[in-house]
Amino acid sequence: MARSPLTLAAAATAAVPDAEVIGARRLTAHGAGRFDAAVATLADGRELVIRIANEEGVDQEVAAEVMSLRALTAGVREMLPFRAPEYVGAAGLTTGRAIVTTFVPGYLIDSEEIPPGEGAATSIGRALAAVHALPPSVVRSAGLRERGPEQTRADVRRVVEAASHSGRLPVRLTVRWRDALEDDRLWAFEPAVCLGGTQATSFLFVDDERGAPTVSGLLDWHGLSIDDPAVDLRWVASAPDAAKDIFRAYADAAHRAPDAAVRVRARLHAELEFARWLVHGLETHRSDVVDDAAALLESLAEGVKDDVLLAEIDEDGRTDIDDAMTVLAKVPQRADAPRVDTSMQTDAFDPDELALGPDASWSAEKRARATAAAQETQPIDAADFVGIAAGAPAPGADSTDTDAIPVVTGDASGRKADGERTDGEDQSAEDGRRSARAAFQRWTSSSSE
Repeated sequence: MARSPLTLAAAATAAVPDAEVIGARRLTAHGAGRFDAAVATLADGRELVIRIANEEGVDQEVAAEVMSLRALTAGVREMLPFRAPEYVGAAGLTTGRAIVTTFVPGYLIDSEEIPPGEGAATSIGRALAAVHALPPSVVRSAGLRERGPEQTRADVRRVVEAASHSGRLPVRLTVRWRDALEDDRLWAFEPAVCLGGTQATSFLFVDDERGAPTVSGLLDWHGLSIDDPAVDLRWVASAPDAAKDIFRAYADAAHRAPDAAVRVRARLHAELEFARWLVHGLETHRSDVVDDAAALLESLAEGVKDDVLLAEIDEDGRTDIDDAMTVLAKVPQRADAPRVDTSMQTDAFDPDELALGPDASWSAEKRARATAAAQETQPIDAADFVGIAAGAPAPGADSTDTDAIPVVTGDASGRKADGERTDGEDQSAEDGRRSARAAFQRWTSSSSE
């Protein structure tokens, strides 16, 4: 049963002894719900996020995030051009362990709706470059994972061989990925501090002085490690319109030697997510997962039949795969494919409230709606807390409250994304984009070990 915002807010008072909670609101987008989550407003104006996992295995992910956030000292945070949640405390309830962090305000943009050009795309590239520029000591001092090129290559080989031996991996993909494994150009990269695999929902945005979206916060720190920088860029395959500008901004802002093969390797990691989904199904003896992954792999194989991955690195080591990055977006959607939330924190707004009308602007209308949403915060009477921390039902508890990912669709010009499609646009392209996003959401939160 989902926990109400009041129940979760009561946990905040246990985790933060001096906290005086005056309001609480649900943190949700009405999705699958890996967490029960709420935002508690304190008397001193602070806002805290309280989360309790409601799936087996998620507690380990939360514990990893706590370790990572603690590794982000004040000095490290000053090196980042955006905010990251801060760990505040934890409290035990009879129904689980609550983790409390600071709330990072902002809105999300769906991957397929990230517009090209200056704005969200370039801000994402710069944000990732800033993470990858952090000193390795941030990870090492916290005892977090570190992998070099050979270890990354060996992990890819393990996944490819496991998928191949299952008999469910198309031959075309087996050959394609084995050729990539044998090409030393792909694996001559410099490891960097990474998040272990970001996605579009990892980035929070606010409007800058021009009214354009800019990254204000970054979520999903549970995979903090030293690894292949391309792992954090694999999701860009599901944002074909913005991919070119994301990679360009990333390269321009990078404080390291140019990685000529980063885009090809990012695409390889993206394709391998389908194989990892298959291997996961095999290892957990889930025939439904195996069948789903096999269907996705068949479609992927058909989508890349005229594409040679390694041909995209020319004699000078440069890459030109702007068109090829859209291949993954053409994988058809399975009607029964499960939706899995991978968010660690999301904004507290209803996606419908943040969707823009044809004549709206990112700044004016959204600010008005955000103000209205803020006024809807549920006030808390001290009597409401009696028995809540001990697990008793909260007044007005709603069993349908679940944490998920709120996604804003739109672009920096203020047009609603659907309004940009022409009457003759192929519906299969839209289905393909949804498929790629769903496939990444299905498996992005898994480790690559």
